[in-house]
Amino acid sequence: MQTAFTASQLADPDTAASHAEIRKCVHCGFCTATCPTYVLLGDERDGPRGRIELIKAMLEAGGAPSRETVTHVDRCLSCLSCKTTCPSGVDYAQLIDHGRAHIEAHYRRPLAERWLRWAIPAVLTRPGRLRAALALGRMARPLEPVFEALKLGPLAALLRLVPARAVAGSARGSYPPEGKPRGRVLLLQGCVEPAMAPSIREAAIRLIVRAGYEVVLAEGEACCGALSEHLGRADEAAAFAATNLAAWTRAGPFDAIVTTAAGCGTTLKAYGRRLPGDAHAAQAAGKARDILEFIGEVGLPPVTRPGKLSVAYHAPCSLQHGQGIKAGPAELLAKAGYEVRPIAEGHLCCGSAGVYNILQPELAGRLRTRKAVNIQKTGAAVVAAGNVGCVAQIAPAVSLPVIHPVELLDWATGGPRPAALPPQIGA
Repeated sequence: MQTAFTASQLADPDTAASHAEIRKCVHCGFCTATCPTYVLLGDERDGPRGRIELIKAMLEAGGAPSRETVTHVDRCLSCLSCKTTCPSGVDYAQLIDHGRAHIEAHYRRPLAERWLRWAIPAVLTRPGRLRAALALGRMARPLEPVFEALKLGPLAALLRLVPARAVAGSARGSYPPEGKPRGRVLLLQGCVEPAMAPSIREAAIRLIVRAGYEVVLAEGEACCGALSEHLGRADEAAAFAATNLAAWTRAGPFDAIVTTAAGCGTTLKAYGRRLPGDAHAAQAAGKARDILEFIGEVGLPPVTRPGKLSVAYHAPCSLQHGQGIKAGPAELLAKAGYEVRPIAEGHLCCGSAGVYNILQPELAGRLRTRKAVNIQKTGAAVVAAGNVGCVAQIAPAVSLPVIHPVELLDWATGGPRPAALPPQIGA
């Protein structure tokens, strides 16, 4: 694709990086077939190829973009399915992140949008505030149809995502390994997951120490920055990254930084791009591992609970497209004794996509319904999804329990039965 950036524009590192990626695009159109919003809407501007054109024109022109451009960029899920499909190796993540940052800096949104986009990171990146918000959300659940009738879709979407109250155990700073010590890992504590599904972290800790590794929860850690990136708040995302790097340096040395939320893992692995020239950022990015990736590398502890529970494995976009981890998680579940059943259209997003299901509830709802229909067709007893956002998005739409794969792996290797499993399943 041809570009018309000026020399002064290319002096900006982000513009230079986007320029290089734009020029890789050959307009082949393979990406449109796997883009969820293009599949739903059939609009060229709602596919990766069209959005690249819009972002190119916006960056070349500089200044405030048109409302039309903002609309189509906002509709992007950042699922990165296009990145998996692209034969030219276009790094679409660079382009969509840069495009969103430019919009955030140069476009003035309506007041209601500005308020919502301020409130999301103010609450979701701080577990204490999120717990309070979830408690209020549980009391307000009966108001969901009222918000829908008043055309307050984002508020109704927020209420749909509120899970039942989850009780968390007390967290310590470190957990010693079982058996012969093999190493030491930092476990990213996260923001949303501890408040919405604390059982995921508890299962991960048990599984990692059972594999012979000490687990450390770094003091002073912050949000990974993923939510800020989704909102185009690049400086805020970089500040979160710098805070984490400092906390991890104080907690070191370590063999890996393990995440239980695939969206966080994709962000950590991009720290080198977020903080260019920072050696610590590049090192941390190189040591970042999704929990399923890590256990696949170090080996699953011995399986102690035989059984053939059928599991529909939902691959989060951030894991299969963002990190390129595809077959490994399903293979781990099979090694643990589960009967893994693939989901049709497994490459398509469930509609969670960070905060997309709040900002774009109508499109997210259509994607969730499509995913739910394909899940039900598997006939499985359980759905396994390796990202808390996917769990929260899918659970209200299916009649099956939806849990993180690490909880199933923990159960199979000596841990407790996942609390989300009804008594009649896997008894």
